[in-house]
Amino acid sequence: MKKMTEFRVLSPTAILGYGFPEASFMRGIRRTPHLIAVDAGSTDPGPYYLGAGKSFTNRSNVKRDLCFMLKEGVRRNIPVVIGSAGGSGARPHVDWCVAIIREIAREEKLSFTMGVVYADIAKTMVRAYLRKNRIVPLDCVPRLTKTVLDESVNIVAQMGMEPIQAALRKGCGVVLCGRCYDPAVFAALPVQLGFDKGLALHMGKILECAAIAATPGSGADCVLGTLKQGSFVLETLNPARSFTKESAAAHTLYEKSDPYHLPGPGGTIDISGCSFTELPGGRVEVRGSRYVPSETYFVKLEGVRRTGYRTISVAGTRDPVMIKNIDSILESVTVQVRPMLKREKIPGNARFHVFGKNAIMGDREPIKKTASHELGIVIDAVAATQESADTLCSLIRSTLLHYGYPGRISTAGNLAFPFSPSDLRAGEVFEFSVYHLMPVEKQGLFKSIVLTCAGQRKAP
Repeated sequence: MKKMTEFRVLSPTAILGYGFPEASFMRGIRRTPHLIAVDAGSTDPGPYYLGAGKSFTNRSNVKRDLCFMLKEGVRRNIPVVIGSAGGSGARPHVDWCVAIIREIAREEKLSFTMGVVYADIAKTMVRAYLRKNRIVPLDCVPRLTKTVLDESVNIVAQMGMEPIQAALRKGCGVVLCGRCYDPAVFAALPVQLGFDKGLALHMGKILECAAIAATPGSGADCVLGTLKQGSFVLETLNPARSFTKESAAAHTLYEKSDPYHLPGPGGTIDISGCSFTELPGGRVEVRGSRYVPSETYFVKLEGVRRTGYRTISVAGTRDPVMIKNIDSILESVTVQVRPMLKREKIPGNARFHVFGKNAIMGDREPIKKTASHELGIVIDAVAATQESADTLCSLIRSTLLHYGYPGRISTAGNLAFPFSPSDLRAGEVFEFSVYHLMPVEKQGLFKSIVLTCAGQRKAP
């Protein structure tokens, strides 16, 4: 078999469900890609979605994106690979995505074989490694304890390329993965075909966010990556955008604390010798990426535990006297409410997010003097039960509403509420509890199944 000289990858969107222009996608299809790949998840939206087993992307939007990808991929015999299904990549998220894909197959009369790779890791396995002191915390993360592990739910591991490659070897035209190392969905097939691992993973690192890495950036547009024997080339599929060496290099550093070494399952991408060269047509060529395998193959574990339930209230104030003294007023309200909570035996925590002052950076905000003519105040109450959170939020809201501070003129109320009801239940609250590395001693850590998706044609 003749060795391929280049491998083209179409990345439709930054996250499945974010959308893309049909015109951009079809320009990519006309370039005859060898692979359509997309990252579907992230920990960026926080721990709730992993704990609740829900997607942070909208179902109809995910279905719309997948419909384009599956119709063109299946009909043109282009493999389609999806990573971190449903956002967080645990079994509920993967099964949610499987149902959407089956629905599309029925409606569009598509027939294909799909490999489904689950990323869920049993607590018994993690516990065994924990007993051997082989679970390694990431930077700024406390060591994992048995108690924290027992309280955690939906533990997943960020898989690398190997499970994807195994599914492709079985002849799967579509591969749907649970939690996955973002570049792996783009790199698995070309690496399997003999392309350089360092270049393939580096290209995947940029393609996983699609046109965010272009100028002007967008999370809802398509790009094409072309992997060659000694380099890769990035290009947009929308004439309104282009790649520059600055945009490509900047996205290489995206979400990384070390500018030269990008760790992942089984090894590190070393970009210390990289070069970025602009080509005609708004393209950029990248050379010099190297893959350095680690002595031990580690995967990153992610898990969450429930910490309570949340109720919030959104309010605003335009009183200059209240704005001037907002810190002392909020502290006084908190002090006034504490005895009532103690008397009613309602344990919980409440915070104020003051927009227009320091809601983003809190105590680290360098601008200490508030110049805003109005403030937005979010009361964030978290307690052991939803009812307790409701009570906590209600007490703080009503106390702040009628709190008498020095210089107040109006006694009817201190706050303006944009919504009725003023108090909104936000439901369960989770925190990341497992964010650690675990060694993989043999392949087969990730369970996979092969499904046949067959669209039934209507009888004439």
